[in-house]
Amino acid sequence: MFFRRDFDAPAPETDEMPPERTGPGRFFEIIQAECGNLIKVNLLFLLTCLPLVTIPLGLWAMNQVVRAMVLDQPVRALACYREALRQKPGRAYAAFFLVAAPLAVSGYGAAFYLRYAGERPVLFLPFMFCSTVFLVTLLASTYLYGVLAAGTPLSGALRLALTLGIGRPLRALLAVLFGYGLVAAAVLAFPLSFIYLLLIGFSLPCLLANFFVRTVLRQYGGGEPQ
Repeated sequence: MFFRRDFDAPAPETDEMPPERTGPGRFFEIIQAECGNLIKVNLLFLLTCLPLVTIPLGLWAMNQVVRAMVLDQPVRALACYREALRQKPGRAYAAFFLVAAPLAVSGYGAAFYLRYAGERPVLFLPFMFCSTVFLVTLLASTYLYGVLAAGTPLSGALRLALTLGIGRPLRALLAVLFGYGLVAAAVLAFPLSFIYLLLIGFSLPCLLANFFVRTVLRQYGGGEPQ
């Protein structure tokens, strides 16, 4: 009886926390907890983008609020979105043009050179260059907003985003496919996708993109927002 286990004794205290859920289970936890906030953020984003010149601010604010959801931080959609709009608007425009300008120029260049490459094979070289710039910009853009949210200076954030886009492309590729891909598909399907775009057509892809890159950002310097 000296070796009989005492089942009435209290369990030993421990400081260990249960492991964080990952993968689809964690994603659907976020959806369940933040469904209402996702709809509110989507509507706020659409309203912000109505003047068109404020699209960079809307993208910045939506990414900050959605990133807080991914990091399991308390989110009040209207208050958090309004606060994000007021935070460093210069960064919002810088992030937008650092992504939009290379995508536009390299995308146009790739289409232009590919059109005439059949007649002049030498034009495959500039086509390859433009398409590489386009792909790298897409991959790096999935990390850029998260790195900037952590308070990294703009030049350092750009270098880190490019490094992660090239060095950790798998997560970035998933973020591109589900982030940009879902938005592009919904826009192409308009007006059939009108209700989807109105409710979660932008906030849900943003959530997916931030969800895929969250662990990489946490590991390489894109942790908690400041």
